[in-house]
Amino acid sequence: MLNPAHSELPILTPDAPQERSFNTAPEAVEMLIALYAEATTFLRKHFLAVMRGEDPAGRYRAFYPQISLTTSSYAKVDSRLSFGHVAEPGHYTATITQPDLFKGYLTQQIGLLIDNHRVSVRVGLSTTPIPVHFAMESGAVIEGTAEAGLTRPLRDLFDVPDLNTTNDTIVNGDVTSGLDGLRSLAPFTAQRVDYSLARLAHYTATEPEHFQNHVLFTNYQFYIDEFIAFAKKQIADPDSGYTALIEPGNVVTTVTGSTGTPAAKLPQMPTYHLVRKENAGITMVNIGVGPSNAKTITDHIAVLRPHVWLMLGHCAGLRNSQSLGDYVLAHAYVREDHVLDDDLPIWVPIPALAEVQVALEEAVEEVTGLEGYDLKKIMRTGTVATIDNRNWELRDQSGPVQRLSQSRAIALDMESATIAANGFRFRVPYGTLLCVSDKPLHGELKLPGMATAFYKRQVAQHLLIGLRALETLRGMPLERLHSRKLRSFEETAFL
Repeated sequence: MLNPAHSELPILTPDAPQERSFNTAPEAVEMLIALYAEATTFLRKHFLAVMRGEDPAGRYRAFYPQISLTTSSYAKVDSRLSFGHVAEPGHYTATITQPDLFKGYLTQQIGLLIDNHRVSVRVGLSTTPIPVHFAMESGAVIEGTAEAGLTRPLRDLFDVPDLNTTNDTIVNGDVTSGLDGLRSLAPFTAQRVDYSLARLAHYTATEPEHFQNHVLFTNYQFYIDEFIAFAKKQIADPDSGYTALIEPGNVVTTVTGSTGTPAAKLPQMPTYHLVRKENAGITMVNIGVGPSNAKTITDHIAVLRPHVWLMLGHCAGLRNSQSLGDYVLAHAYVREDHVLDDDLPIWVPIPALAEVQVALEEAVEEVTGLEGYDLKKIMRTGTVATIDNRNWELRDQSGPVQRLSQSRAIALDMESATIAANGFRFRVPYGTLLCVSDKPLHGELKLPGMATAFYKRQVAQHLLIGLRALETLRGMPLERLHSRKLRSFEETAFL
């Protein structure tokens, strides 16, 4: 005999509004925001009621909003543009999450579509349910014991994340259209974005809304300490354009003081945001050591569609002519990190991006006061090898050393190629400027006293170079920074 408590439940949803067409981006975005707010409010309301012990009236389901476009002709657009238009006639769509967070991005991308194709866009509800976990308000804490009192499993009452549909098939180029013939307008689905937004809060102890469009990655806390000091000076300067520093725990420091409670313990990848209007500031992340961390954090930051990310860190110098403290500007990578092999085969070249390379070299010239041929005294441009074995020197060196020599590598680390390769994969402009901190092939290893002196002398300068480069790139038109060399044969219209 069936237990009536486990019989089929009716599916309850909010009232579905009619799909509407829009000829202006702001109006389309406002409807996306309204639809998403109605859906998540519905899920939160019933979830909290169930958690209070109320009997469920059915299975509660709400859907992500979506934006769609249909065009029957090829758009005549500026051939220099790498985004803002679809490749050919057809039906295109994208599910959208947290449109209030992405309001500026969506307004820009939708506006370009309308202008370039001279057609309206449609906004309505998709057929993709919103997992209840992703509908909760930021910072909400759900007690793990609350589910124990339910007469049914939570997944009987609400939709939960489905990892079968939360993936990178679009950015990896594994799909061009769905079974219904629809092609994607955006590089990520709504579920994939929601998954990463939740992970960002977990790994960095800061909310996704605080992330800025220009990102620095480092593998040492010394750089973070210097970044905090730099940020506080900028906030005190009314002409700097920077308005706040946000630290783990979402502690906000402005010219008037600090609010919030610092994180009880530092997260896995402590992150700091030097805020500027329209998210035009700088975010810095201490990713720690290793390619796994580098892939993890860039997998998630990528959904925020930053304009550029740079790696600033320490490396092993591989040439006898290098000195401790010299800089390495990567123009190619040897990928022995292995964490991206399934997503981006190692035979795929990772090109240097001219705009980023020039910005970094000019920043080195500005900060050091050296230029032209004299710059070669302290900086080399060449291949950086990234490896997944921190103690590679302890193994038989004949194999690794031969490969490093054949590749003409001048430096080795554990993160740079991963960050560059994921930038290439996600169409996020990238670059690498490293500082030589030891020379293991030549017997120059860091000793505690040497390391302390080295850090004091070099970290501040190195960080300042990275910051200057980002400020230069911030002033560059997006159409130039988001290069066509990052785009494949058939691309999404959205960046």
